[in-house]
Amino acid sequence: MKKAVILVGGKQYLAEEKETLRVDLLPTGTKELETDALLVIDGDKTTVGTPTVKGVKVSMKVKTPEVKGDKLRVIRYKAKKRVHKETGHRQKYSEVEITKIG
Repeated sequence: MKKAVILVGGKQYLAEEKETLRVDLLPTGTKELETDALLVIDGDKTTVGTPTVKGVKVSMKVKTPEVKGDKLRVIRYKAKKRVHKETGHRQKYSEVEITKIG
């Protein structure tokens, strides 16, 4: 089975065919996405691109346009001053399914 390292939204992911990845939020209305491969692993053969592997495209389909990640709690505290503040953050992601490498 082929694997490839792809660049989506400024981050690199190791992708495999028929795998679901959680990437940073994509623009609204994106249904399909195609990107170049930075590295391809096909069994024992590994091809490294400079910067991309020529002729290899990775196709993906957006399964879920918006998914929220786990909640992070951020606490700011000052000792002996009776000052504390608590906030939270949930990152938004998009789920994509890798349909084809090659």
